[in-house]
Amino acid sequence: MNPSIERPDHDNYTHRYVRTDGQRIHCVTAGSGEPVLLIPGWPQTWFAWRHVMRALADKGFMAIAVDPPGTGHSDRPLDGYDTGTAAARLHSVMAQLGHDRYDVVGHDVGMWVAYALANDQPDAVRRLAITEAVIPGLAPAPDIFAPPEQNIFLWHFMFNQLADLPETLIAGREKAYLDFMFDRWSHRRDSVAVDVYVAAYAAPGGLRGGFAYYRAIPETIRQNRERAKRKLAMPVLAIGAEHATNDAPLVTMRDNATDLRGVVVPDCGHFIMEEAPEAFIAHLLPFLEGRA
Repeated sequence: MNPSIERPDHDNYTHRYVRTDGQRIHCVTAGSGEPVLLIPGWPQTWFAWRHVMRALADKGFMAIAVDPPGTGHSDRPLDGYDTGTAAARLHSVMAQLGHDRYDVVGHDVGMWVAYALANDQPDAVRRLAITEAVIPGLAPAPDIFAPPEQNIFLWHFMFNQLADLPETLIAGREKAYLDFMFDRWSHRRDSVAVDVYVAAYAAPGGLRGGFAYYRAIPETIRQNRERAKRKLAMPVLAIGAEHATNDAPLVTMRDNATDLRGVVVPDCGHFIMEEAPEAFIAHLLPFLEGRA
């Protein structure tokens, strides 16, 4: 099926809604050329990629940022949030947009989905760039007795998996909950579009759709233990931030990719594409161009 809605906006983005597996997926494109799929994490939307999209478009790429199922302007199905299902739906989106081969970049939970997509569709993914996460089933499980300075990046893994309670406690207080995350996970908070994300997750079903990726972690772990038997053969770039995951993305992938390189962006927090876009793009572009 062809994209059902297409509308350009003032930033030269084109918004499309693609229906796959009975669900409507919102994606935003900029530029023309080799396609690059951009997958955001929690609690963000496609908008986190706006700086990267402009840079890619200027360098002859077609940037395709998505709201993964359950987030942003995409539909919020009741199930299908394990990374295998999410990856299959995004691969279908790319096929419907006319792209059989493409690069993939994933951040946070989007890194989980990006890894699944690259492992499940190795003939489709040319290059994989991942940033600011560890991957369930590949990395060791978080320690519940971690010290406070580490636990600030870990505690939500268990809270977000609980049934019903998070929505009960947070509904109507979405800004307070997400401000807590953005305050503590960012190093340059003024660069992060917090209000955009608060509005997205305060929309009907927004909290549930975001938490669903965490509630699907047991199934994602099961899948990833199978995926770990097959190392990625395409080039992989792992990018961390000094004041967040640091070299954890690289460490996570060391035993899971044969062509791997990694960098750590200094003076930056978790929301790397917004906090340090120039530094992030300076690593990403040469990699996608085959120069690094």
